[in-house]
Amino acid sequence: MAIEKEDLHSLINQRISTFQSASGMEEIGKLTYVGDGIARAVGLQNVMSGELLEFSNGSIGMAQNLEANDVGIIIFGKYTDLHEGDIVKRTGHIMEVPVGEELIGRVVDALGRPLDGQGAISTTKKRPVENEAPGVMARKSVTTPLQTGLKAIDALVPIGRGQRELIIGDRKTGKTNIAMDTIINQRGKDVICIYVAIGQKESTVRNLTETLKNYHAMDYTIVVSASASKPAPMLYIAPYAATAMAEEFMYQGKHVLIVYDDLSKQAAAYREMSLLLKRPPGREAYPGDVFYLHSRLLERSAKLNDELGGGSITSLPIVETQAGDISAYIPTNVISITDGQIFLESDLFFAGIRPAVSAGLSVSRVGGAAQIKAMKKVSGTLRLDLASYRELEAFTQFGSDLDRATQQRLNRGHRTVEVLKQGFHSPMDVEKQVIILFALTKGFLDTIPVEDLARYEKELMNYMELSYPRLLEHITRTKDLPAEEDLIDALQEFVHVFVPHSN
Repeated sequence: MAIEKEDLHSLINQRISTFQSASGMEEIGKLTYVGDGIARAVGLQNVMSGELLEFSNGSIGMAQNLEANDVGIIIFGKYTDLHEGDIVKRTGHIMEVPVGEELIGRVVDALGRPLDGQGAISTTKKRPVENEAPGVMARKSVTTPLQTGLKAIDALVPIGRGQRELIIGDRKTGKTNIAMDTIINQRGKDVICIYVAIGQKESTVRNLTETLKNYHAMDYTIVVSASASKPAPMLYIAPYAATAMAEEFMYQGKHVLIVYDDLSKQAAAYREMSLLLKRPPGREAYPGDVFYLHSRLLERSAKLNDELGGGSITSLPIVETQAGDISAYIPTNVISITDGQIFLESDLFFAGIRPAVSAGLSVSRVGGAAQIKAMKKVSGTLRLDLASYRELEAFTQFGSDLDRATQQRLNRGHRTVEVLKQGFHSPMDVEKQVIILFALTKGFLDTIPVEDLARYEKELMNYMELSYPRLLEHITRTKDLPAEEDLIDALQEFVHVFVPHSN
């Protein structure tokens, strides 16, 4: 009997030690104010900054202002049926979004919920929307090019994997088109793309998604949409949520391109939110931490070192200027954070020079490190040619007689501008860009009428593919120019084949 009692005693002790009470403490608060995507609540004594909160109508919010008397909350989703006195609960979780390969090819909102009507997204992984950027020792220099397929950018302002290159310009100057062409050009290049539409019309986002589908780019793209009809908190959180999705791939050793279109609207949404939360306004009524808003976002783009898998996030933030004023508050902030900018000029755009890249104001702080050797060799004099052409063009308007050397430089500059023009959604392989720029810098285009240059380029590419595929293959394989004599021979042969239109 004694043995039986001991067994019973140990069994009871074991049950007691493993017993878990089903009841738990839940901290709840009461709403004291609701309106414009903002709520205030009392009673949440232990809430964390950035914690996810749940409202009685099923909407979620995030704790923003932790004040002495109450908590300022931003609401993601419906708030029209919330009222003073309603209950708000703590979740104990920091704001997270679903991540993983299941999101590829889908259109989602800022919380990772599907918007494309293709059913639920079956991913189990989540990442916090706010994450610390990789430190100095976790990073590696940017050396691998990220080809945009646009001659004016790959030659003048090259972008590398892990770089942050700002696209800046007035509205309707082709900023989104550059980003879209870059995404389309990543097909088959082992890069996952994320396009973040902030404050855009839903019809615009639909059109962009259809364009990506038509070019088979949705196979490797995630579209994150926080449209203009959504409350300001959704526009504010969208870029961070998209970056969390990108980080999941980066830490797996993959390469990601992320487009923020555009950060001006995110800053305006953050200003609206901050003013409603009664935060003190600063310059242009933006809150004091608006620089940190963008710096903590863009610093998360990086090229990781080999120990961390060598993955990368390349970001193309877009910022809209008013009347070309790049010295305004948000443009100067983002310029100082990024590794260069592509400045698009309205005058060039309306003159038919597209992409309307300003050679003088655009810069890449990574430079030649993000170019293949072949491109570095052929694009060396392009920027100087363009700059001197712009000066001479202004000078010739006075009607002075020009000497032969000046006339030649004008002639070359005119052709350089024409060669750098490119239609929408027609990115070009880098080896073909190298061939046409080689022909330009070696003077093969100097005798071709300007109106024939587009046809010359098209026919030259067909000729090279048929007659000299080994030269194109050499550039693709070695990233360097083939023997200069071979290229010159091929181009001289094409001179006899090409027939300019008679004037």
